[in-house]
Amino acid sequence: WGRRWVGILGCGKSGYLDDCTCDVETIDRFNNYKLFPRLQKLLESDYFRYYKVNLKRPCPFWNDIHQCGRRDCAVKPCHSDEVPDGIKSASYKYSEEANLIEECEQAERLGAVDESLSEETQKAVLQWTKHDDSSDSFCEVDDIQSPDAEYVDLLLNPERYTGYKGPDAWKIWNVIYEENCFKPQTIKRPLNPLASGQGDFISKLLLLSGLCVEKRAFYRLISGLHASINVHLSARYLLQAKFFNIYNFNCILIFIIHENVSFPLHFDENSFFAGDKKEAYKLKEDFRLHFRNISRIMDCVGCFKCRLWGKLQTQGLGTALKILFSEKLIANMPESGPSYEFHLTRQEIVSLFNAFGRISTSVKELENFRNLLQNIH
Repeated sequence: WGRRWVGILGCGKSGYLDDCTCDVETIDRFNNYKLFPRLQKLLESDYFRYYKVNLKRPCPFWNDIHQCGRRDCAVKPCHSDEVPDGIKSASYKYSEEANLIEECEQAERLGAVDESLSEETQKAVLQWTKHDDSSDSFCEVDDIQSPDAEYVDLLLNPERYTGYKGPDAWKIWNVIYEENCFKPQTIKRPLNPLASGQGDFISKLLLLSGLCVEKRAFYRLISGLHASINVHLSARYLLQAKFFNIYNFNCILIFIIHENVSFPLHFDENSFFAGDKKEAYKLKEDFRLHFRNISRIMDCVGCFKCRLWGKLQTQGLGTALKILFSEKLIANMPESGPSYEFHLTRQEIVSLFNAFGRISTSVKELENFRNLLQNIH
């Protein structure tokens, strides 16, 4: 799988990318020499290396999951004394403050409606409130307060090839492509690019031009994630366990943000959902629900290490989509003090930067593959 993806999507690709104002060469240079080194350094910090996840959630779609028994598929969770106190206390403090704020806001809403509401009705209203709070979420996230949720050190459980393959692994990607990707009427199933020959796959990509820009972007988001994962599994993965102080952490984070802002060829999201308001709203909701469903499929992965990195990267992409489609809420955020309409949890921030780091690593590894091929020839 990985070799085929690298051959199709990486080594021979150059020039401008469809639906973008940027070209491959600019992205390569910007990523490989500016972003990649700093991102790797940042992701080694305690804040980004510890991720809380529930790997015991049952698959919501089918029961016949064959758990991978290979040693490489296992995930080693952290003991409580291995997680820095600052990480644990920050999560507790955040959840405590968030719950307090939420309770106050709920009390105000309930009081404004009717103080004589029965206890049963009040509970129903609170459930509606929780539903409203998740209406802009692109992922079904783990309940980090669950006793089954555990901290995992991502540096000690790196994404790599584990031997997880065969029908069970194929089933995951087939369900993602066949049941959750948009397609034009002219394209027959299967959509999974690995289910057919390379030539047929290229022709299908060309036929994607029959889709609107939002649906093309969705397909490329999923196929890009698929390609990125396979690049990671194909590449040599080296870890250097180096730590640095909080000053360096803040400096690197700020530098990465400024570097991203300075990139000259940003993707123009203003063309998304810009048509008829009713149709645009329905399309955005379809977009959100499709991706949310894909996040649920990650609980069906039989390899725990693959499940960990699948959940992390889908939550990271879902967080990016949440930011992308919350432009008005972000614009109305106060310059100082907390924002009650838009905020990101630590889980979302950690997954966002780690997913960014994974994609950045893929772009860097493709350069390594190209250099290897040149040396062979």
